Formats: sequence, C-alpha cells, structure tokens
Amino acid sequence: MTVSSSFPSDWTQSDPTVQPVPASVVEQVDAADVTLSNPKRAVISLGSNLGNRLETLQGAIDALEDTPGLRVKAVSPVYETEPWGVAPGSQPSYFNAVVVIKTTLPPSSLLERGQAIEEAFERVREERWGPRTIDVDIVAYADVVSDDPLLTLPHPRAHQRAFVLAPWHDVEPEAQLPGRGPVVELLAGVGQDGVLSRADLELRLPD
Repeated sequence: MTVSSSFPSDWTQSDPTVQPVPASVVEQVDAADVTLSNPKRAVISLGSNLGNRLETLQGAIDALEDTPGLRVKAVSPVYETEPWGVAPGSQPSYFNAVVVIKTTLPPSSLLERGQAIEEAFERVREERWGPRTIDVDIVAYADVVSDDPLLTLPHPRAHQRAFVLAPWHDVEPEAQLPGRGPVVELLAGVGQDGVLSRADLELRLPD
C-alpha cells in the first residue's frame, strides 16, 4: 500500500500536509514499512489550546514518528475549533488535526505512548474538558470494536465530533468509523459549525 492509493488526486501540491505527496516522501514511507511486521492502521486525533498550538501539534506528530514500531502515514490540515463541553468563550480555541499511522504496537501500548507524549508536553489533567497543551486520542485502531473502560475503541465520542471527522475526511475521504459507518456521512450528520479550516497553517509529515 502506498501513501497515495486512497487519496484524491486533485489536491493542491503546494501544501505538503495533504495528498498527493512528493514521490520521494512516498518512497521513504514505503521503505519504512519494511521495518514493520504486519502493521495495523490507526487514526489519532490531536488537539491543543494552550501555548504555541501549532508547534505543539507538530511536536506530537514528530514524537509519534520517533516511536519504535510506528510510522506516520498522513497528516491532516489544521482546523480551529471551539472547546468541547464548556461555555463559549471560557477557554482559548483549539487547533486540531488527525494523523493516520501504521503501527505494530497493540492498542494498550499505543495508548501509553500517547499519554507519554501528553506528559512530555506538560498536559495537566485537573478537570474534565479543561484546557490542555496537547490531547492525543486514539480514534480508531484497525477494525477493533471494544468497550474496555481503559481504552474504548473506536473513541466513544468520535462520531459526534466534527473536529475529528472533518480533518479525518480530508486525508481519508472513504474512511469508515468501525461500528458507526462512513466518516463522510457522520460529518454530514453533525455539521461543521464552530470548526474552521485554517488553510494558512501547515503541519508536515516527519522527515
């Protein structure tokens, strides 16, 4: 499987964070796959509303790529969104993005890595829906459907969140959320109010 196989061909080539990507990058990613034995595809949502939000998102993406047994395959455009579950204007807005990865890590280890990245960026867990420097959520892992309270798969609220569905649809238009159906239909159902595409901002695939 190559990076470009499931992406539209008419996206602008001026933005390195969306498809099509340069042939050299495709070759690098495909070569990296050789180091992974029977990798699984997973989707990770990133969000930040404290500090240098764009820099933090990029740092988290780079940290994922530096994880043994994990390769970043695609990075979505950036979206700016209102905080979820809190009063309007009570917190800074979020920058959100979605990353598609291939990994040999089991879901539990991927969760631990995500939590370690959050800790590295000094995320504080003082309140539910509180502001955070970085939020790393596993949206989906292969076709796994699990109600394990430690890691529910897919993410139990992903189907309700435009800030997850919109960037995910950008990089995988045909994506399916296990147990919920096509991402494009889920996104149409929730709408995109309060979710703004930030075409002026870019995240990059790790070198």
